[in-house]
Amino acid sequence: MEILIKSASLEDASGLLDLQRLAYQSEAELYPDSAIEPLSQSLEEIVKEFESNLILIAIRNGEIIGSVRGRLEKDTCYIGKLMVHPQFQNQGLGTRLMQEIESRFPQTTRFELFTGNLSLKNLYLYQKLGYQAYQEKKINPQLSLIFLEKKIDPTP
Repeated sequence: MEILIKSASLEDASGLLDLQRLAYQSEAELYPDSAIEPLSQSLEEIVKEFESNLILIAIRNGEIIGSVRGRLEKDTCYIGKLMVHPQFQNQGLGTRLMQEIESRFPQTTRFELFTGNLSLKNLYLYQKLGYQAYQEKKINPQLSLIFLEKKIDPTP
């Protein structure tokens, strides 16, 4: 069955929230004493994100199985909440979503994102896609955020 990646609409907010709560369970297990924002986010907060973010969704058989968000500020596109349904992980969908969100911001010269220090699969994926760590921010004894960037040469 084919997977379609498209821009999300407000009607997708509830399905996004369901996927987010499911997909971020594995992250919560890595950081048991830390509050994982995607697990506490409300439907109203997701709806508000549509105002400043381009939200992409991956659809299979009418079900949202993946998503990523991006927003442009000056020359940087901030990418967040890349998620894939657990049944579809490690099949290239995260890579497809990242490539698609990057393609939607051709005017940017820099992409930035972050992930937790124990999220080794995420770090591997982002590094494979050309992102490089440039900062680490300690949140608590169990959690540090690793900030990664990918610079784009504006000359063709």
